[in-house]
Amino acid sequence: MTDVTYYVALPFVFSDDGVVAGEAAECLSANAAVMRAESLSRKPGNAGAIAFSRTGDPSSGDFGDAKLIRKFGDVPDDLSTL
Repeated sequence: MTDVTYYVALPFVFSDDGVVAGEAAECLSANAAVMRAESLSRKPGNAGAIAFSRTGDPSSGDFGDAKLIRKFGDVPDDLSTL
């Protein structure tokens, strides 16, 4: 099967443990992910947000590392667990 690229906006919310990832939103394009992440970063209770992409084969579940497109606000420096 052909590789597919997913675009995602991911908010980071304040919690008792600091800042943690919220609920991810899949987007149709890189631009849409950036716009959604910017909007999410302004939502009350959110520390910030990122837009990222991942490319891989959905049938095998084999995906490459996430690629950061843009970040907004206060997000963790280590995003290697995406």
